[in-house]
Amino acid sequence: MGYTETLTEVADPTWDAIEAHPMVSGLGDGTLDVEPFRYWVRQDYVYLVEYCRVFAYGAARAPDLDTLRRFAELLHETAETEMDLHREYAAEFGITEAELEATEASPTTRAYTDFLVRTAATGTFGDLVAVLLPCMWGFNETAKRLKAGGLPDDERYAEWIRTYAGDDFTELAEWCKALMDDIAARSSDADRERYREIFETSARYEYRFWDAAWREEEWTA
Repeated sequence: MGYTETLTEVADPTWDAIEAHPMVSGLGDGTLDVEPFRYWVRQDYVYLVEYCRVFAYGAARAPDLDTLRRFAELLHETAETEMDLHREYAAEFGITEAELEATEASPTTRAYTDFLVRTAATGTFGDLVAVLLPCMWGFNETAKRLKAGGLPDDERYAEWIRTYAGDDFTELAEWCKALMDDIAARSSDADRERYREIFETSARYEYRFWDAAWREEEWTA
């Protein structure tokens, strides 16, 4: 059994909680009010900027050339292609590029991205992969579950589901899981336990990112 298969003990309850959250269930059946999702789109833009930094650390710390190339490609694709697509997607909700750029990170977005970047900057390469994995795995799993229930009539929500349940994103999630398996196979028991703890914290932030959007979380002071 690969290492990531053992992580399902941590992952599955979190994916179940995400799927059951009204923010996500409403996305899946098309009943979600647009305002929480507009909030999510803006916060996700902030998240993507910090996500790029994690890919940059991944390229810098990669143990071999092939892995370096993959992280460099992910950095370029996210900073250029994906963020352009995100701007176009935001426009479908009436969000301008200026509004995206002016978005202040919510408390949850700040905490999550700080955890991602700090782990990537100060931990081992295995720590970096462990902190990165829940975003890829969680989005893919959530979208596939929603797709299995049928696409919503709202094309904007259906587009989100198709994107993250699609072949390209599925391949990315499987690549990251395979990379984690390879690293874990060459790591000590203590390292593997630390990866598990990092993975669990990052997965919990995935749930809280959805929940913060549902509540349209703001700074209180």
